[in-house]
Amino acid sequence: MASNFRLSDDESAADKRLIPTTSTIVTASGSQSSSSPPAPPSAATMSRQLSKLYPIHWLVWHNRQQQLELLLNTTPHKLDLETRDPRGRTPLMLAVTLGHYPMARHLLRHNANVNIEDSLGFNVLHEAVSSDEPEFIREVLERRDWQRYTSRVDGIPVLLKKICDTPDFYVEMKWEFTSWVPLVTRMCPSDTYKIYKSRSSVRIDTTLVGFDQSSNWQRGSRSYIFTGTENGAVFMEVDHDHKQVIVETMKMLSPDMEDTIEMLKPSDELVNARLTTPTSTTFIDTDKIHFDRCKSGIIGFRTDKIENINGYESKVFCAQNVEVVTKTRTEHLSPEDKERHNAAAANRLAPLQSLLGMIEIEENTPSPPVADESVKNKDDLPVNPRNPFNVTAVQYFDADYDLKDRDIGRPKEMSTKIQRFKANLWLCEDYPLSLPEQVLPIVDLMAISSSHFAKLRDFITLQLPSGFPVKIEIPLFHVLNARITFGNIFSLDEAVSGVTPIRDEAACACVVDESCFDPPPNYRKIGTGEMRQMNMDDDDVVQYAIEQFLMDEGTETDQVTLWEALKAQQPDMDQDLQRAIQESLVEYQKGVNRRDSTSDESPHESSKPA
Repeated sequence: MASNFRLSDDESAADKRLIPTTSTIVTASGSQSSSSPPAPPSAATMSRQLSKLYPIHWLVWHNRQQQLELLLNTTPHKLDLETRDPRGRTPLMLAVTLGHYPMARHLLRHNANVNIEDSLGFNVLHEAVSSDEPEFIREVLERRDWQRYTSRVDGIPVLLKKICDTPDFYVEMKWEFTSWVPLVTRMCPSDTYKIYKSRSSVRIDTTLVGFDQSSNWQRGSRSYIFTGTENGAVFMEVDHDHKQVIVETMKMLSPDMEDTIEMLKPSDELVNARLTTPTSTTFIDTDKIHFDRCKSGIIGFRTDKIENINGYESKVFCAQNVEVVTKTRTEHLSPEDKERHNAAAANRLAPLQSLLGMIEIEENTPSPPVADESVKNKDDLPVNPRNPFNVTAVQYFDADYDLKDRDIGRPKEMSTKIQRFKANLWLCEDYPLSLPEQVLPIVDLMAISSSHFAKLRDFITLQLPSGFPVKIEIPLFHVLNARITFGNIFSLDEAVSGVTPIRDEAACACVVDESCFDPPPNYRKIGTGEMRQMNMDDDDVVQYAIEQFLMDEGTETDQVTLWEALKAQQPDMDQDLQRAIQESLVEYQKGVNRRDSTSDESPHESSKPA
């Protein structure tokens, strides 16, 4: 069969494609017949199809505000505001990228998620900062903080209901932070989380409570207790050192939030800080990760490695191609801000990057064509500056169309830092706990308040080989690893008050006494007794807002816990660890300089006469 091709006449030059015209078919008898294949859909047909496939995106692209508002008000429950287009953007992200801020405000009022990330790892706040619109940035910050708050208050009761019918258990999770950088290992903390679970109640004990101004880790004794109820949950933070307990009742909040979100309005100083500093995101790239069995023995006689972890035989795996990626954008900065940032980054990070072997890649978006006739639309109007390459709607929403290096939005000035790690995994086939049914909901519960647990959750939800991960080593930062080990399951190895182990030939289990979830009666109770709908007199909510606003740039995935907000504590330990690492590296560099200075002087000293 032979075929000829022509360029379609009904598409713009950017949309021209090779499409078949006629073909010659040779039949079994040897005769030939010509037939024309079905004509490709016209641009109008493609537009109709794509507008039905992505109805909200389509209205956002064409900036049809009244139609969008009508659609959102008449069929709110039938619409998915988080649907992604072929380029990985939600309707809200698309509106912000195109600079259609009235459209974005409509979507914000209908609670479109501002925390969802696009295909590059950036969220709506990152894109809003790139837009250089202070008032809109303020609105996005308000909505982000509200959504983070409600996700915690609403999410905890859901998780407790999820684990209600799973078997009760007790287990200990030992967290050890390690590093190969001199002095950093010495300051790395360790902690053991003791986890009690009985029906819809969970208790988590910890001893690592903070990091003081003298660069010392603060030890204490805390218990966090969650108890599910029919319409919510009760949360208690028990401070055993000061013999006091904070009690709060978490209930599902009203969807009508316009009156309450106003109190989360950020200050002008915070908005200005966003506009004068780079935006960045850090994540572990999981796309390339694969798991290999670790080997032991000498060359020629190597076998799959097996180790005993707390009495359980475990297969050892190595996760290859684990990459920690940091993307930083600077297109919104003035030349003065860029110069200031580059100078500070060079002084602060250059020695560290050299020490760690980081790879830094500049990924600036190609410059759009000069604003002449080639970049005017069909109505001979100037192109939207947020669509500098004049990408058409059909091109953008057609999943089969290759945009190559073209994209919508403000041209990006972006650098990427990559460091590769190896993560290790010890898997046991007959461990008496279920990862998806028992442990993962607990990790989800802790991930709401801890970025460390969030990183652990992201790793163990990969497509792991079969078995329970009794021991895991994963990177947290560029110089810091976390080693998590499960032990003392059902208190079989060491007795625990309130936990009764059950042993038989078939399986092991335990009974967790209800008293484990009650604070000691002589402890002083503080708290409002109920997490009410927020108003301007709620000091705890104001404190929560303050904590959110004090978050540093580049910690978009960090989260402030409910009890941290109530007690005005720092957010999780990530920022403390980062600061401790920097201080340790400074001390290390001073030591290196002193040794170098000594070595430089010693030849001269030896040449002096006695």
